[in-house]
Amino acid sequence: MHTWFYRLSLRRRLWISVLMLTVISISITGMMSYWIAFRSTESEAFISSQNTLNKTARVFDEKLRHIIVTTSSMMLSDPFRNAMEDVLSNNSASYYTRLSSLQTPLGQMKLIEPSIQSVLIYTPVGEMYATNDLRNGQVRFKETIFARYLNTTDRVVWVEDHEDPLFQGKQRVISLVMKPVTEADVRDVYVVVNVNQELIGGVITDDLLDPSQNYYLITRDGDTVLPLSSQKALFQSDPDFISQLQHEDRGFFKYDIAGSNYLVNYSRLTLADNWMMVSVQKQSDLLHQVNRIKTITLLIMLCCAVLAFVLSNVMSSFLLKPLHKLQGLMKKVEQNQLDVRFTSKYEDEVTQVGLKFNRMLEEIASLIEDVKDAEYEKRKMEVKALQAQIDPHFLYNTLNTIIWKSETSQNRDVTEMITSLSLMFQFGLNGGNEMTTLAREIDHVRQYLMLQQQCYEDLFDYTIKLEDESLLEVPVLKIILQPLVENSILHGFQSIEGMGNIRISIWRTEDELHLQVEDNGEGMDVLSVDTDMRREHSAPKSYALRNVYGRLKLYYGNQADIRLSSEPFVSTTVKLTIPLTGE
Repeated sequence: MHTWFYRLSLRRRLWISVLMLTVISISITGMMSYWIAFRSTESEAFISSQNTLNKTARVFDEKLRHIIVTTSSMMLSDPFRNAMEDVLSNNSASYYTRLSSLQTPLGQMKLIEPSIQSVLIYTPVGEMYATNDLRNGQVRFKETIFARYLNTTDRVVWVEDHEDPLFQGKQRVISLVMKPVTEADVRDVYVVVNVNQELIGGVITDDLLDPSQNYYLITRDGDTVLPLSSQKALFQSDPDFISQLQHEDRGFFKYDIAGSNYLVNYSRLTLADNWMMVSVQKQSDLLHQVNRIKTITLLIMLCCAVLAFVLSNVMSSFLLKPLHKLQGLMKKVEQNQLDVRFTSKYEDEVTQVGLKFNRMLEEIASLIEDVKDAEYEKRKMEVKALQAQIDPHFLYNTLNTIIWKSETSQNRDVTEMITSLSLMFQFGLNGGNEMTTLAREIDHVRQYLMLQQQCYEDLFDYTIKLEDESLLEVPVLKIILQPLVENSILHGFQSIEGMGNIRISIWRTEDELHLQVEDNGEGMDVLSVDTDMRREHSAPKSYALRNVYGRLKLYYGNQADIRLSSEPFVSTTVKLTIPLTGE
């Protein structure tokens, strides 16, 4: 290391020394600035959050106070006092009269305080409530969540978040349980005020920013009073965290939750001293301004550190720009984009390499086109070669039969055979086109079957069943049925006793066309024949199936297939499946 430094020129050593001194000075200055800003911002964040939380707690306290005052006002009304006098005298005869007279003060409660969901006055002589609230008659008051609050000495008790068991609708509410404010010394009378969570929650959410993420209203034990967040916070099940909330009525502290530092503010409510507002925010979120200062400082340090390299980097980038451009073109060529070309206004060595690169791409494109043309011609020649095996296969026997019938003066049969042979060749040639219609393919195989019936009299009969006449115009590969019928005649009926039967069935399912040739011949070894048919070079005796299979694969690819099945002298089936769309 020292040897390398000593070998540098004085200019280089001065440059390195100044650079190191600059970086160290800026690092120390930046770290001190960040530490001072961190402490100041953290303190201000705590105070600001606490002020906001205290304000919100006071607003929420006022809301609870207003609900209590509204309920107390109802208790001071004449209908309520009359009802309490009936309770004191245990008079249940006037129950419906008292219930009716209470509708007005109960309705006024909801008008004065819209957050009130429902009110239930429980008395020994009967329950009283607004008749437009549907009481859940299957639930008794003293069997609900309120039972544990009835024997306390407190006149006013607040019940945290729960599902309303008294009235239908299963609303989520918080509840106020009050003992009556009346001159009569009544016992076992309770007023339950259910407060709508959404409406009373607006008191908080309208006052705080994004409360669903940072603010919680909980009990001393960590239970949720009002769900301000979409899910329960991690700290609510942390005993150490909850214990720190018990020391003072309000305050703040730092706490680690799930490996992250949080700033925690809390403030206890006055009217419900078991409830408290808690603000939990990530320290990183509160100190984002400080982090911004840190980031800017680091950027300044980095800029100073690389300042000495700027000119050399700019110059090298300028000189190497054509080479980088050529490198980018090569990456595109690796992704098979062969149409890219290198251009440059310079005439240096890199440009010469780029021009040779262009010529190489042109040669590659030309070779690819040549390969495509050769492959296309190869496919055409292969199809022609496969089809050439079909056309003359039975011609010899047919001509012999015509000669024999001519010599025996069966002129009508001779005429029919010559006509069928002519039509068969006409359909087979198909104007030089490899594709034909299903109608022409059926006519082709029908002419073939008529000729074979003339050659092999009383050997077989045939039927052609077409599911739908609209299929006749469907394009198919020509001469795919005749080789299958030929196999049935030449191999299936050689040793059969009685009349052979060939059944040709054609139908469609969704986007596939099915052509099936079935006979009652001696059958075949399906596994052996199927393996031989799918082999690249099949045996000569099974060239007909291999021919059809090969042509189907050439034209339709994997969308076409042949399936074989055989039960000797009962049913041997060859089923072709080809797509109705595309080639």
